[in-house]
Amino acid sequence: MAGEKVALVTGGSRGIGRAIALALAEDGFRIALNYRARDREAGEVVEKITAIGGEARAFQADLGVPQEAPTLVQRAIEAFGQIDVLINNAGIDLPGVRLAEFRPEDWERILRVNLSGPFYLIQAALPHMKQRRSGQIINISSNVTQRFPMMLGPYTVTKCGLDALTRILAKEEGPNGIRVNAIAPGPIRTDMLEASLRAMGSERAEAFIRSVPLGRMGRPEEIASVVRFLVSEGGSYITGQVIYVNGGGPGN
Repeated sequence: MAGEKVALVTGGSRGIGRAIALALAEDGFRIALNYRARDREAGEVVEKITAIGGEARAFQADLGVPQEAPTLVQRAIEAFGQIDVLINNAGIDLPGVRLAEFRPEDWERILRVNLSGPFYLIQAALPHMKQRRSGQIINISSNVTQRFPMMLGPYTVTKCGLDALTRILAKEEGPNGIRVNAIAPGPIRTDMLEASLRAMGSERAEAFIRSVPLGRMGRPEEIASVVRFLVSEGGSYITGQVIYVNGGGPGN
């Protein structure tokens, strides 16, 4: 039963992570909610989950610091006894900067949070999942891996790496009963997308949204609905896939 299962959701205080945490809680998952700095928002998500009769706890961790990943996993297991689903959602970007102008410290920070963070979390969670011969890992990627937009270089590089990590890990861990998939959103109405649109300028931003065949931005809940399917029995034969949720468009 889902009520016996636990999902660790990173970057869960807002946007896509928040929507995923709330959706899985509605399905009966107990939620370990990670956040970096937004403790008030994280607390609000926990309160919402509690209000619908669910169980959730918030855990602060900066996933740009390698040592904090295993600590987060350990704390979640200590609190809930297990981790059945790991959602690697936390991510950052710095739109509007050409690769040639990127400061080394910004490049390193984006790689640490977006790619190394999921890697270290996966490494920390895998022994527990392998011991139980069961587990799911869902990485939140992006359609930038298909579009390769200017002014979003380091972010795009990390998401390409995350897709590769997903496909390789699925092959390596499938025999251990662990499924690994990625979801690649197109333009989803979040704070991160709004910042990217501002960096584009109003004309380019409007043209970009119009280029999506469905003619609109997506909602975080529409990403959460795909997560719900993947972790359900209906998704039990799906692994090693990157699933695009983009309104038919080229990405963000």
